[in-house]
Amino acid sequence: MDMVVNFKKEETKLYGFIEGEIDTYTASGLREELEAVNIIKDMDIELDLSKVNYMDSTGLGILVAFYKRALREEGKVRIVGLSKRLQRLFEITGLSELMDIETDKKVELSNEGI
Repeated sequence: MDMVVNFKKEETKLYGFIEGEIDTYTASGLREELEAVNIIKDMDIELDLSKVNYMDSTGLGILVAFYKRALREEGKVRIVGLSKRLQRLFEITGLSELMDIETDKKVELSNEGI
């Protein structure tokens, strides 16, 4: 499956929507898209991974590199929309402690009474 990246900019906010599989075969496309982002001071960047159905270590490496570049350039990156599987991947690699990852607490709470 292919990987698609779309961006939407609103003032100093940039929203990135990533879809598909992020692996050795598609990672170069993601790297190119993220390297092309012009990060400015105090820019808020939100990467939505809700439509990513698979990611391997290559994808993680690209996201970490982008995250580090944003910090160097005084921007902020938040990753949202992780599936349970991707949340677990970020947790076992320790990246959930280093990166700003937002999980959907509302969904988790609404399923508690079921």
